[in-house]
Amino acid sequence: MKKLSLFLIAALTLGLLAGCAGTPVVYYTECNCPTHSQTGGSTSGDNAPENAGAVKTGLALVGSAADSKNAAEAAYDVTIVGVTVDNDGVIRSCIIDSLGAKVTFDGTGTITSDLSAPVLTKNELGDNYGMKAYGGAKYEWYEQAAALADYAVGKTVDELKNGAIDETGKAPAGSDLASSATIYLGGYVSAIETAAANAQHLGAQTGDELRLATTSSVDSSKNASADGDGLAQLDCTVTALTVNGGKITSCFIDSLQAKVNFDRTGTIITDLSAPLLTKNQLGEDYGMVAWGGAIAEWDKQAASFAAYVTGKTADEVAGIAVNEKTAPTNADLSSSVTIAIGGFQALIAKAMQG
Repeated sequence: MKKLSLFLIAALTLGLLAGCAGTPVVYYTECNCPTHSQTGGSTSGDNAPENAGAVKTGLALVGSAADSKNAAEAAYDVTIVGVTVDNDGVIRSCIIDSLGAKVTFDGTGTITSDLSAPVLTKNELGDNYGMKAYGGAKYEWYEQAAALADYAVGKTVDELKNGAIDETGKAPAGSDLASSATIYLGGYVSAIETAAANAQHLGAQTGDELRLATTSSVDSSKNASADGDGLAQLDCTVTALTVNGGKITSCFIDSLQAKVNFDRTGTIITDLSAPLLTKNQLGEDYGMVAWGGAIAEWDKQAASFAAYVTGKTADEVAGIAVNEKTAPTNADLSSSVTIAIGGFQALIAKAMQG
């Protein structure tokens, strides 16, 4: 099986960070082992195309606010995974990222953190995440995540689950993976499984390059006051897309709008055990149609935009005409997408910079 070594991945990652400040860490691995070298495998399934080289593109966005504390902070932990999967269920490429975002507030319900500060993923932080500098780890988080992603390539989800982790959720002692990934892997393996389950035939082919990009902010947060409770809000939008010859060959978009409310004493009043669902997971429950009279729900509009940009270059996506609210004005797109797409365009541009 041909794999990128951990050290090559690390070198590529550092190079990207040095050359493109603020851009996503983008790498991919492709399985060409004898067992899985036949492109595409079987074409069973309702959405399996006739093209035997087709692969499915998948995305997972898994969040939690369980570590939030009264009169202290709303703490968000988000795991992000992009994959391509063939028709035999074999993972052909994989990227793992993670986001830890915090909004701090005091005992008067006043926010004390800088809401304008950039919210960076762990891949974007790179060595600045500090596992080596402050925790004495042999490898930084992004290197360990890359090792797991590399290990996943060429395996089905069942093969991955049976080999990557033991009953503790860590790599089995003495394994090759354990030598390069010492962090808890259980949650990341679960997210890979979710991404693979979400995967769809969107146009990607064997050999296309997988990209993953994230844009996040907490600037919609607000203080508690006599007029209402305080809000610590994380808005995180992600795309997993594939590229070949400078053109997008598939695109998957999802978004997480996570909210923690607190009162004027800084006491959290949100149920922190409740699942944080993405807009795709919410579907009609997101409420754009029911409450806003939209022509289609967010998940359908995002999917329509993703389909529209497939086959286009970065410049062509950036050049999509929009109005003052960044809603599309092109008739072909505006017939199915009426939401603002400026954020989507920025997200695609970020992914295509890799």
